[in-house]
Amino acid sequence: MALGKDYAHQQCSIARSLEVVGERWTLLVVRDAFYGVRRYGDFLAHLGAPRAVLAARLQALVDAGVLDRRRYQESPPRDEYVLTEAGLALWPVLRALGAWGRDRIPGTLPMRRFHHAACGTELGPGGECPSAGCPSHGRAVPPADIEMRPGAGLDPDPADPVSRALLRPRRLLVPLEHEPPAGNSPAAPVVVPDGH
Repeated sequence: MALGKDYAHQQCSIARSLEVVGERWTLLVVRDAFYGVRRYGDFLAHLGAPRAVLAARLQALVDAGVLDRRRYQESPPRDEYVLTEAGLALWPVLRALGAWGRDRIPGTLPMRRFHHAACGTELGPGGECPSAGCPSHGRAVPPADIEMRPGAGLDPDPADPVSRALLRPRRLLVPLEHEPPAGNSPAAPVVVPDGH
């Protein structure tokens, strides 16, 4: 018997939210969108999700208004996926879930560290800037003003080009650019197969 996708008998905003982001792979797709992943092939390379599942999750997130599908190439047609205002509102949820996993699951090392780009200070537990000398002191830092840096738990030599690109410090939401493989000219782009 297949599991249903809704919680029809639950009168709860958490249940309604889980109908949108509660399926396997969905929050990881949203996480990657914050990291600057926009193209189907990049999601596929980084997540390792089955193609049909990834396509279904991307479509569901577009249908729910979490992601916006934008055409970036006409021939052949190719789309990218960008967080909407509703998608951006999920940042505190993802940050809190990541902190919970790091703090509560034994043996979990921080994969990434998040810093306020304006002052360089690592964000506090609630996503706020803890630096007393910063004009944003004590306030939540919006995703566009956050720099992501590698943490101690991150594989320093990942196999896929997306993970390699994410090893460098970078701002959230900035579109991902790949580093060329060793031996290639710096100007040569890395080609990741794109399914959409």
